[in-house]
Amino acid sequence: MTKPLIPRPDNADNAANVATAALMTGAGDRIELMQTFVRIVEAGNLSAAAVQLGTTQPTVSRRLQSLEQLLGVRLLHRSTHSMRLTVDGERCYEHARNLLVSWATLESDIRGTNEEPEGVLRVVAPHAFGQERLIKPLADYLKRYPRVSVEWLLHDDISLQDFISAGIDCAIQVGEVTDSSLVAIKLAEVPRIVVAAPSVLAGRPVPQQAIDLAGLPWLSLRTFYRNEVFLHHVHTGEIQRLSFTPRLSTDNLYALRTATLEGLGVGIGSTWILTDDLAAGRLVQLAPQWQASALPVNLVYPYARFYPVRLRRFIEMIRAAVPTTLHG
Repeated sequence: MTKPLIPRPDNADNAANVATAALMTGAGDRIELMQTFVRIVEAGNLSAAAVQLGTTQPTVSRRLQSLEQLLGVRLLHRSTHSMRLTVDGERCYEHARNLLVSWATLESDIRGTNEEPEGVLRVVAPHAFGQERLIKPLADYLKRYPRVSVEWLLHDDISLQDFISAGIDCAIQVGEVTDSSLVAIKLAEVPRIVVAAPSVLAGRPVPQQAIDLAGLPWLSLRTFYRNEVFLHHVHTGEIQRLSFTPRLSTDNLYALRTATLEGLGVGIGSTWILTDDLAAGRLVQLAPQWQASALPVNLVYPYARFYPVRLRRFIEMIRAAVPTTLHG
């Protein structure tokens, strides 16, 4: 039987194989060099990589130079305003990333489920939700795992385009997740109601029907509605569309609540942030049988073959905490 022909690797393949062999010779320092190189590529520049690694740009630059000297190849073309991988750099990046994943998986398997989380966890959360309802479970997480530190980044923009380059481990998003490259775990739903300060009604009875809201001044939460809203009847399912020109529009739920309390107009907000104001009479729920569609709350993170234990433990904590925080 004729043996199948085995293609002979070209020079770039040889370089990649040499790189892999070199990286696997000696562990600690070389793993750090690989981690730095991968972070440079994914962050997009040395300065961002230094911030994400908690070190300085000169240190990152020295590690890159050490890796290039170790491998005997140039990995990056750098100029004042740009950076791009060389052919060897592209191959080294793929190999280094795979090796780091394999190493992390090995460590996790050997240490088992009792592995102590450590390192920096970077999380994005909405302003209002992240400032109020999630601080308590976040504090519980940090107290339980003292070797972890958290960068708690608050943004109301739900379209985080590139988790990897931003160094984000995961995000809590309110609203539909449209990015198919992300894992999305639905945690809960946020009910939304229509409210206004009593002064907006000017002594008139509280409107009971959605159509009665059309003549009132409106405020917009631009993240979820701007010039129109669709309200549904909680019992019949009937849908009513309302169009308006907002007196004020904002992308922040706190700002919407404050503007509503000032009597500037009608707003639609999450029930959890309005409950105390309604109970105290500072706000009134309008057309109580009509609500905006509830918004899903999702925990999202990029697909990967391996997730660090600090992220896995955070996912476990947040899945248990969010439903309680919305109704507690």
